[in-house]
Amino acid sequence: MQKTETEIPNMQKTEIPNMQKTEIPNMQKTEAEQIWEDIYRSASPETNGRPGVALQKFTEGLTPGSALELGCAKGDDAVWLAIQGWTVLAVDISSIALEYAAANASRNGVGNLIRFERHDLARSFPSGTFDLVTVSFLHSPIDWPRAKVLSRAAEAVSRGGHLLIVEHASRAPWSWAAPNTQYPTADETLASLSLRGNDWSYLHVAAIERRATGPDGQTAMVRDNVIFLRRI
Repeated sequence: MQKTETEIPNMQKTEIPNMQKTEIPNMQKTEAEQIWEDIYRSASPETNGRPGVALQKFTEGLTPGSALELGCAKGDDAVWLAIQGWTVLAVDISSIALEYAAANASRNGVGNLIRFERHDLARSFPSGTFDLVTVSFLHSPIDWPRAKVLSRAAEAVSRGGHLLIVEHASRAPWSWAAPNTQYPTADETLASLSLRGNDWSYLHVAAIERRATGPDGQTAMVRDNVIFLRRI
């Protein structure tokens, strides 16, 4: 999710605690990696300190266990999960975003509950299975294999675990998406996962509305698709 905030001058890079330095094939940066590094390099490390609306609504009643967050950005969702008692693996394509997220975890006293890994999910994916896999607004300004990544996210859910996918269903006025962008429905995104229906319980597959805040403090009502499933 793009942020357009002011760069902090003379910012010192710090070592990321609990950072797994995953080797990405052909270490020359891809276009996607470079785009997101540039976005976060020009952004403030500050966050609003709040979890996503859908994440809080749909997971706060779950028994904490192991969680995987794909596209953790500055870490507010991962921090909230850790505060709830989850052990979190937080992943992002941007090393700068991971630095911000690690500092966020440290400020909130949960650095020992969150491990960070850098992945270009089109090329590498974290190993293991998890009680919760959460994917929020994993969109890109360039073409990339999103359906393949979301299918892989579903494969990473353990038996009895949950998958939460949250995606844009409408365009915010400040979005980098083209004004004529056509967003999928929740049902279309679910179909793209090619799941075996008898392996999953569909808890919520529909859009919700929320008030969103833009990079300059502007607000607008937007719609998000929510796909919340339990693996049987």
